[in-house]
Amino acid sequence: MSSLVRILSDLHLGHRVSRIESAEQLRPLIAGAGRVIFNGDTWQELARLFRERSGSMLADLERICAEEGAEPVFLSGNHDPGWPGPGWAELAGGRILVTHGDAVFPDGSPWSREALTRQDRVGALWERYQEVIGDPAARIVLAREMALLLRAGEYPRGKHLWQRAFDAVRPPRRALEMLRVWATQADAAAAFAERYFPRAEIVVKGHFHRAGIWHRRGRLVVNLGAFMNPCPAMWADFDGGWFRCGKVDESGTSFRFGELSGVWRVRG
Repeated sequence: MSSLVRILSDLHLGHRVSRIESAEQLRPLIAGAGRVIFNGDTWQELARLFRERSGSMLADLERICAEEGAEPVFLSGNHDPGWPGPGWAELAGGRILVTHGDAVFPDGSPWSREALTRQDRVGALWERYQEVIGDPAARIVLAREMALLLRAGEYPRGKHLWQRAFDAVRPPRRALEMLRVWATQADAAAAFAERYFPRAEIVVKGHFHRAGIWHRRGRLVVNLGAFMNPCPAMWADFDGGWFRCGKVDESGTSFRFGELSGVWRVRG
């Protein structure tokens, strides 16, 4: 089996505005890897509107991984909190942390309408976990509970960018909160690693749909974006002591490796 570990995030299989129409589009991104870490929000576990199609596409994705000889590792996200396991993966002896990212802010998705209107319930949930919140496993369990508490009551009305933009600015406070989170999410991720995973030199996440690479608090923070408009998606690899990431090329009928964004040596 190949030693190469590949990381993809926020597929949102089956969601109305996901750019993935078929799991087969992802085959080139899976081929050649010994293990593929799907870093949360892989499928729409909580959304009844999309769940049936999403579940079918998830089964196709698992089949493709088996055909390509790649072990799939599914990490929990706020849209699919039911995955078993710790909710994070560590590579290179803990020097690389892979986690969805919904645990780096206290209320998971601060921009959501549910977070804006259920702050009393968010506070009560935190009270239940105060005594064990220094434990990363407990923090991920809290994030899963938060995802259930803040389950979306409505979904984007269409695929067009203007429809997404109109949805984002209702109410105006939501748009401001979204901008705040986008501006601070890299710092929050670095602080999260500093507290719970101090050995981590590289933090790989998704959740915020803002693809990018930042240096914060002495750490490299990589957000792999999402397969949802208007945000681009990225891929990441780790093999032989080297971490690489780049853009996903979606210009053809299948998704492929696009422009390389960076390569970093990771100590053994």
